[in-house]
Amino acid sequence: MHDLRRQALESGKTVSRKAKSKQSSAVSSKNNSPSASRTASRVVSRNVSDDEDSISDTTSFSVNSIDDVLADEIDAPEDAWLQSLNDRIGQITDRKRSSVQGREESLNGFAHILMAHFARQEIESKMGELVPAILKSIKAGQSEKETIVALKALALLLVTVPSDTVYDSVCGPIKLVIADSQYAAAKTAAIHTLGVAVFYGGASLDETQDIMTYLLDIIESDGQSIEAGDDPVAVTAALEEWGFLATQLEDMEDTSEEPMEAFIDQLDSSDVGVQVASGENIALLYEKSFTELEDDEEPDEADVDGDAEDPSAITMVKRYTVYRRQDQLVHKLEELSSASSKRMSKKDRKSLHTNFADIINSVEHPSRGPRYSNALDEETGRAYGSRMTVGVGGKNQLKIRTWEQLHRLKALRRILQGGFLVHYADNEVVFDTLPIMLQ
Repeated sequence: MHDLRRQALESGKTVSRKAKSKQSSAVSSKNNSPSASRTASRVVSRNVSDDEDSISDTTSFSVNSIDDVLADEIDAPEDAWLQSLNDRIGQITDRKRSSVQGREESLNGFAHILMAHFARQEIESKMGELVPAILKSIKAGQSEKETIVALKALALLLVTVPSDTVYDSVCGPIKLVIADSQYAAAKTAAIHTLGVAVFYGGASLDETQDIMTYLLDIIESDGQSIEAGDDPVAVTAALEEWGFLATQLEDMEDTSEEPMEAFIDQLDSSDVGVQVASGENIALLYEKSFTELEDDEEPDEADVDGDAEDPSAITMVKRYTVYRRQDQLVHKLEELSSASSKRMSKKDRKSLHTNFADIINSVEHPSRGPRYSNALDEETGRAYGSRMTVGVGGKNQLKIRTWEQLHRLKALRRILQGGFLVHYADNEVVFDTLPIMLQ
């Protein structure tokens, strides 16, 4: 399957429906989750114009750009990265003579190689040495950078080689960084790595829900629960990872009320990143309240939602009420979609207008998913537009149809950054996370 995806990416052809039907998953976790070119550094846009502002991730936990690594490899022998990877592994696992600066460089180099290349075959047999060594830098890192690059390395390790058991050993140390680190950036990096560890490290459904509750505490307390009071970056990270983990849950009827209250409260934040992440989680919860119409069902017309632009789309039916004061919620979202404060930057205003126009549409029509709002709906007068797309080289695009897909895409971009295309082509785990065929 990955060969077909790579051929499509390189030749400009799409993967056929027949090829899609032959896909097989190589890895699974306890809860049924999916355990580069320079152009890859700009892979996502809400339309074909590559307007990244509307889908940017503000809490990426990288230290240096992957472009630095890719640039170094332009004139290098094709397999030079393999020797570099082996050198880095040796440096990470042998700490006896290492210095803080040496560990920083080794972990950072290791992380960048894992972003730029799919190295499962090279590292799978060494997980038993790598995970404990990386955990030592997470638990006892002697600098801010050492802690952050160790967290990044662990996240990339799990996306490359997911595990059914590693969550149990990494959860505690990661949560200690979140609670006790003196560095705000390390807390944020640890929040993102915790989400990755849950998703790809073999956490059970109960453990996943426990971590979602833990993240919700951070959100509700504005970061106070982890001694990051009013740190919008940490709160945004908690919101993003909550949404990422929520994509694994099928039925959220009994678990939507408290998160909804928290997300609506955060719409009043003074930070645009917090507001947008909260709105996207609200849209996801509304989307989850609708499921496919069964053959023998005759629901009330008011509970049915379809896609006027796509008559062939599956009809969706409302299963439960997400929020009883929806009129108040829509009013709040409308205010954000037209915010015009002079104290706000042009970029922030554009982000609010674009994102919240999408979010309003999904609250009122949960089956429509995220779109790039570049036109006006004649009936409502609101901005409305075409499907969000992801450019993946040449004329190829991934069409994002649901908020679940968008949450997973953004999570993968936070982890893989410019290496997303490499992993989408070669890493079955990444494709299982976002199983969208090329358009």
